[in-house]
Amino acid sequence: MNRLVVVSNRVTVPGYNTPPGGLVVGVLSALRQAGGIWFGWSGRTTETPGDPEVLEKEGIRFVTIDIATSLFESYYSGFCNSTLWPLHHYFIGTFRYDAAEFEAYLAVNRAFAAALAPMVQPDDLIWVHDYHLMPLGGMLRQLGLTNRLGFFLHIPYPHIALLRALPVYAELVRDLCQYDLVGLQTDEDIEGFRSAVKMVFDEAQIGEDHIALPARRVETGAFPIGVDVDSIAQQAASAAREDERVTRMVSSLLGRKLLLGVDRLDYSKGLVERFAAYRTLLESSPDLVGRVSYVQIAPLSRINVAAYAEIRDTLERAAGHTNGQYADTDWTPVRYLNRDFPHETLSGLLRVANVGVVTPLRDGMNLIAKEFVAAQDPEDPGALVLSSMAGAARELPDALLVNPYDRGGVALALRQALAMPLAERRARHEAMMGSLRRYSIKRWYGEFTARLQATASP
Repeated sequence: MNRLVVVSNRVTVPGYNTPPGGLVVGVLSALRQAGGIWFGWSGRTTETPGDPEVLEKEGIRFVTIDIATSLFESYYSGFCNSTLWPLHHYFIGTFRYDAAEFEAYLAVNRAFAAALAPMVQPDDLIWVHDYHLMPLGGMLRQLGLTNRLGFFLHIPYPHIALLRALPVYAELVRDLCQYDLVGLQTDEDIEGFRSAVKMVFDEAQIGEDHIALPARRVETGAFPIGVDVDSIAQQAASAAREDERVTRMVSSLLGRKLLLGVDRLDYSKGLVERFAAYRTLLESSPDLVGRVSYVQIAPLSRINVAAYAEIRDTLERAAGHTNGQYADTDWTPVRYLNRDFPHETLSGLLRVANVGVVTPLRDGMNLIAKEFVAAQDPEDPGALVLSSMAGAARELPDALLVNPYDRGGVALALRQALAMPLAERRARHEAMMGSLRRYSIKRWYGEFTARLQATASP
């Protein structure tokens, strides 16, 4: 395979910064196989950004640039996370548009393009990731690059009926059509993208796996991102035995069953609705009062965006209300933790949980659902309660699928999960593990890069 150049908003250097997630594991595996560059933001803002910084490790060049202080808030907190994020997750009430923020978004993408272009060799495959960088492919074309360009969107792609609320949606659709391959998580996302292309290009011919435009052909496909099943299973088993935080958690339960949620603090994750559903469970099942504990780990994120401060306050009140009514001297019904933990600890906590609660209101995939399944003890697995609004639901039909807006239905599923017989839990877990192995992280990056490699040269 040709050398691979990966571009994303942030860069993760092994052993240096953020813990591994699905994107990180997949990108690093692909780069170790093909060799190449991972290019993105350094995590710093400066008044006058200088030259890119380069670090060589494990045969990979990690290249980072700073973002201008004057642009960052409008780019990141503004257009990325107050415009694109809510719109793509169908939260039209949270969505807003500001033309100056869109200009900052374009300016940051131009800075990425200008810094990246001189490093690219003629035969490199360029793989751009996520909503922060939609215009990047077109900007690289404007700088004269004729490389094969691929784009993968990790979040949902909305139908045009919603997307056209964005005044500049047509510009972004045209930008995506500058890539040779556009990959999304699910077939539903592909349909959303096709609906947008039809609106913008009257002459577009929509094929099963491509879009034919007068001047170019854009390949399309669903590439559901997976997890490293064996690595997670081994890490989880080890952490359940040896990680002090996990063993302390188990001891503190005093034999009670554990319902566990692990989500970044975000309104799309359905945490407000989930807290309400758990309260409904206690109200409707007095026999469970004092016999179950719900632990919600929700690290803070995007604290400069007003909607995130509001959800934090709402959840703190909800947890306090439930605990105030139901807690006893030796039992706290809800443990709500606004902090992050090492990935090893999280894997161990997922393993010891009796019920995984993953109920986003909308999610591109949701890898915590997959990690919960991979982390479980196959001899005595827990049950997964999963939102039908998550991309993962299409691959995990043997989870207990719920509508996250239906608090009574979610409460009923939680009760069913807690009471599920061992034989049924084993059968469901085995089926879900089969799906995880079919749609592994290796398959995700392997199929995408192979498809990009096979596209016709521009």
